[in-house]
Amino acid sequence: MKNIYTYCFFVLLPLLTAACSQREVTDDMADSVKLQLLDINIERDPDNAELLAARARVLFNLQRMQEAGFDITRALKSDPDNLEYLLLKSDIAFAGGNVEESYRTLEKAERLAPTNQEVLLKLGEITFYSRDYDRSQKYLTQVTERDPNNRTALFMKGFIYKEKGDTASAVQLFRRVCDKFPDYSPAFEQLGVIYASVNNPMAVEYLSTALNLDPSNTNIMYALAMYYQDRQELEPAETLYHQILDLNPASADAWHNLGYIELFSYRDYGRAIEYFTHAIEANSQYVEAYVNRGCAYELSGDVAKARADFENALTINNTYQPALEGLKRIK
Repeated sequence: MKNIYTYCFFVLLPLLTAACSQREVTDDMADSVKLQLLDINIERDPDNAELLAARARVLFNLQRMQEAGFDITRALKSDPDNLEYLLLKSDIAFAGGNVEESYRTLEKAERLAPTNQEVLLKLGEITFYSRDYDRSQKYLTQVTERDPNNRTALFMKGFIYKEKGDTASAVQLFRRVCDKFPDYSPAFEQLGVIYASVNNPMAVEYLSTALNLDPSNTNIMYALAMYYQDRQELEPAETLYHQILDLNPASADAWHNLGYIELFSYRDYGRAIEYFTHAIEANSQYVEAYVNRGCAYELSGDVAKARADFENALTINNTYQPALEGLKRIK
């Protein structure tokens, strides 16, 4: 009887293994489970392009870019004109810091599918992040000609106009995004930043809306705090800086601006020194914090420490005029 059981075990084992190895990978699985199943299936069928691309996608999600790149390259050897594989290879290369390879891959994808919206949008994005704005705008315009309400393309085109100094066109596009996508905080943020730059009270409305949509975004908080500070509305500015520090205690700019308010608005030199010190601890190359702490020391009568701070600032930037002027004052 024992021999029969042994025989059955060894007959059934390959069948059980085959069944396990052929288990289908589904979207609802965790990436770790998908990876285990794909490893098994690829071991049995190592040149299967579909399996290799699927594993590359999982490895990409797990931030294992080198392995993902190896798999998608193997998949493309079997199926070199597969648009989906090319787009994935571009994403992997870009995430791994190889922008040039990412762009070359997208160019090949464009040759294969010159009107494909996803390809054109990715080309617009990669040239946008490379600050090749003219080329980016060309691709993005092709996207919006076919899809007039493409949120990503409209937003990036607006940002390009802003960077080029065409504020009116930027505002027009950002407003369009806000109208079409009222839950998209970056468009409200950009409008707020533009209005703040010209001291327009509309900045508060747009930045507050952006912050309501994205309550933990410290960049929006900082932009709104700076608007209040520039208008000498110090209480809301300070409240926002402290909210930033609650979320990010190492925010050198928030510490510095609190120090600036204490130094030049309240004349509380001791507290100003404390805040500037926190800013320097967060960023040892913060030349403005050294100079302003030097001013606080100077005004409080500690000339030696003031001189040390002005000199420290000059070791970071030896032509920084406020530091040179500070040394002249105390000599």
